[in-house]
Amino acid sequence: MNKPSKRVPKFKTEAEERRFWETAGRDSTEYVDWSAASRAVFPNLKPSTKTISLRLPQHLLDGIKSAANARDVPYQSLIKVWLQEKLSKA
Repeated sequence: MNKPSKRVPKFKTEAEERRFWETAGRDSTEYVDWSAASRAVFPNLKPSTKTISLRLPQHLLDGIKSAANARDVPYQSLIKVWLQEKLSKA
């Protein structure tokens, strides 16, 4: 493969870099020599999480646990799914 014809500019933020690469018609082969690339494997990569404490009325927690049990999923996972769905609609 040929050497890249253009240099990748320096970016101040990830958002600025994202905008650069998302530009319509931008071709990464002009900037990167993909023949020199190697496959990366990240077997232990997990999304970062933050532990929080949330106080709920007992009847609400019981309802959530019942709904999770009916779906055969952990109740904390169900809470995360519901929160993500609600956030996506906002």
